[in-house]
Amino acid sequence: MNQVIENILTRRSIRSFKDWPLAEDDLEQIVRAGIYAPSGMNRQSWHFSVLTGKDLIRKLASAIGKELGRDESYDFYNPAALIICSNERDNSNGEADCACAMENIMLAAHSLGIGSVWINQCKDTCDAPAVREILDRYAVPSGHRVYGMAALGYAAKDPESKPRAEGTVTYLKG
Repeated sequence: MNQVIENILTRRSIRSFKDWPLAEDDLEQIVRAGIYAPSGMNRQSWHFSVLTGKDLIRKLASAIGKELGRDESYDFYNPAALIICSNERDNSNGEADCACAMENIMLAAHSLGIGSVWINQCKDTCDAPAVREILDRYAVPSGHRVYGMAALGYAAKDPESKPRAEGTVTYLKG
């Protein structure tokens, strides 16, 4: 099977990470894959804030958890790294651009033996004052909205493969 297609078909969301740091070179390759994603009109108006300190990640998770009314244990699954993907609020393609970048990030991570999971809660909480204050400190541009975050780390256990939904494709021939 083609290596790219195999990578797509075998990637799974990882929600339990080992307490191991990521190699800096691997993280740079993963981020580079993100910035090579397609973007509407090639604007490339996204921004990536890459967090590797556990305290930095916990601080953001705690603020978002409080905003969501969750308990103090909310932790983004305790990853080794977190990539915050944001885009200009007035870019009508911003969310789609970030989604493409996030997919590239997760596929690149998988190709390097690194697990990932999409964290979506910041999308709805990024404008809460306590969360925005942290995002400002983490270099997320003030005119940006966070559309996704990729939690990265080495999988603590192998994920199960879930069956694909049936009836989601229709082929039409002319």
